[in-house]
Amino acid sequence: MGQKVHPLGLRVGIIRTWNSHWFDERNFADKLEEDLYLRKYLMQRLKGASVSGVTFERTPKMLTLTIRTARPGIVIGRKGAEVDKLKAELKKLTKRDVQVNIYEIKRPELEAKLVADMIAQQLEGRVSFRRAMKKAIQTTMRMGAEGIKVLVSGRLGGAEMSRTEGYKEGRTPLHTLRADIDYALSVARTTYGTIGVKVWICRGEVIGKGKVNGPGAEERHEASAENFGRGDREHGRDRDHGRDRGRGDRRQSK
Repeated sequence: MGQKVHPLGLRVGIIRTWNSHWFDERNFADKLEEDLYLRKYLMQRLKGASVSGVTFERTPKMLTLTIRTARPGIVIGRKGAEVDKLKAELKKLTKRDVQVNIYEIKRPELEAKLVADMIAQQLEGRVSFRRAMKKAIQTTMRMGAEGIKVLVSGRLGGAEMSRTEGYKEGRTPLHTLRADIDYALSVARTTYGTIGVKVWICRGEVIGKGKVNGPGAEERHEASAENFGRGDREHGRDRDHGRDRGRGDRRQSK
C-alpha cells in the first residue's frame, strides 16, 4: 500500500527552512515542547487574524517570534496595544524576555493554511462543499498559482456515510523537490461531525543558489526548468541527441 510523505517535511533543508531556529543539547525536549505549546496557543489566540504560521528563534535570554499574518492590524492593535498585551502574556508563560515580529502576507490566496481555514469556515457556515472548493480554487489560480489540489473528507452534506471528494487544477508535482509546494490541514466542526480539509498549492519552482536554503545548497546546479529533466535531458540535451533523425537509428561510431 502506497504511503504519502509530508510535502513540507520532505523539502526542509532543500527549498524550505525550519520553523524553529535554535539548538540545545541538554534541554532540547523541554524547549521543543514549549515551542509546540506556544504555537498552539498563538493559533488559538490569534484565530481571527489570518495567521499562517509562527517561527521561533532562541538566545540564552531572549525568545523571538515571527508571526506570519494576512491581517497585521489585528495583531498589532491601535498604537501597538494588542502586541504589547501579547508580549506580556508570552513573557508570563515563558518567564523570559519576548520579542514579537510581524510579517505581513501580501497574497493570502497563495497560503495553503489560510485557504484551508477559509474553506473550513464556509463549511461550518453550511455552504456547499463543492461551491467552497471551486471558489477557493478559482481565487488561488487567479492570483498566480501554478496549481492547487483540495480534498475534503467526512460526512459531506450530512450524508450517513463519510467519504472523500476533491478538485484539482493546474500542476502540483509532489515528487519534484524543487517545486514550492505549500500544504495545510484544517478541520471544520459541523453539526454532523468534523470535516477535514487538505490543501496543496504549487507556487512555482525554486532554482538557483540564492533561493535555496539548507545544507548542500551551494552544490546545486543552476539549471532552468526547461533544461532539467530525466535521463539524457538532464543537462539540456534533446531527446533525439545521438540519433539519426532521418531514420530514427542510432549513429554508428567509427
